[in-house]
Amino acid sequence: MAIHLWDYAPDALEVSMSELLVATAEGADDLIDQNVKEVLHGLREHLKMDVIFVSEIRNGQRTFKHVDHSADKALIETGGGSSLEQSFCQCVLDGRLPPLVHDAAQYTESAKLPATPFRVGAHLSTPIILADGQIYGTLCCFSTEPDPSLRDTDLQKLAVVAKHTAKRIDVRRETEREAELEKWKLQPLEEKKQGWQFPDKKGN
Repeated sequence: MAIHLWDYAPDALEVSMSELLVATAEGADDLIDQNVKEVLHGLREHLKMDVIFVSEIRNGQRTFKHVDHSADKALIETGGGSSLEQSFCQCVLDGRLPPLVHDAAQYTESAKLPATPFRVGAHLSTPIILADGQIYGTLCCFSTEPDPSLRDTDLQKLAVVAKHTAKRIDVRRETEREAELEKWKLQPLEEKKQGWQFPDKKGN
């Protein structure tokens, strides 16, 4: 990941993300593949945040699909999760907390922020919205210390990465659906009649 990439304005970054992520999406084996992981790592370092993560929201829970953190800030891990209601993500999604926060302590009372096992200072969050309008989850990053230097352009860069992460997830899910369809076509007629369920676009 070229360091100068993050110096681009959000509009120029949009073009670069298309080249880096969308162009190779069909070859991805995972929803959050290596190219996406490298992008997230680069963005975290550019923003000087301790942690960045992609979460999936399902049935009132959020699961950390990928986490990148600085060496001394292993505060959450890939595969972990929690109740959505007890998360900053929900506070942002329902408007209690702005998507860019320089110091979360300033919102503890007004936003009724949930208690966390570690201090949260600066915090940025944006939803990952799939092509069908479904909110897959969120892309968030935070540090344990406040950061007054964060700007709207930093949030816009996070949103650009979230947008292209969503596109990559869409492509991967469509690939999986096509594979399931081919599998269904090969099923004997009797097995089809027994109620073999074809997954919907949400992967269910």
